[in-house]
Amino acid sequence: MTKNNAKEPNPPAPRKIPEGGFGFEKQYEGNTNDWLTPPKLVKMLGEFDLDPCACPNQPWQLAKKSYAPPQNGLLLPWEGRVFCNPPYGPHVEDWVKRMSSHKNGILLIFSRTETKAWQWVWQTGDAFLFPTGRVSFYRPDGKRASSGTAPSALIAYGENNAQSLRTSGIAGAFFPKVEIVGSVKASGL
Repeated sequence: MTKNNAKEPNPPAPRKIPEGGFGFEKQYEGNTNDWLTPPKLVKMLGEFDLDPCACPNQPWQLAKKSYAPPQNGLLLPWEGRVFCNPPYGPHVEDWVKRMSSHKNGILLIFSRTETKAWQWVWQTGDAFLFPTGRVSFYRPDGKRASSGTAPSALIAYGENNAQSLRTSGIAGAFFPKVEIVGSVKASGL
């Protein structure tokens, strides 16, 4: 219950993972939508207060505190510096909006720059790091999977997190806040 005794909204019902993958270039390696971030990658970014997208029974912690299903990290309070590797699928935009309103953390998502979620990312991120090579995520049992099905990007929210991306030692293309120019979309040409 909230302060005015109104019920909090129910979290969205879990979606069945479609056969053949989660909508990207190749099939996932198993019946899961949970892909764990390599702990070394997070360690290179510094200490985090919250991981709102942890996996149940995750073999390692990425932050001091974490939320994992059946908890809904979109609805629970976010405090301090947040590391967010959201579940890939139709709700990435919701996580991007939550991080952009929190303004203190690092978001790890596929660099699908043509998506609606990325329209938010471009407008709200304070810095961007496109790592060299694809991130090799881990399965919920802690075993390393093959490389990701698409390139990833790390997006900083807050100046301290932008500096963390810049100095992390993760190889890649780093650039600060972007300026959106033009009005004609390439898809319309």
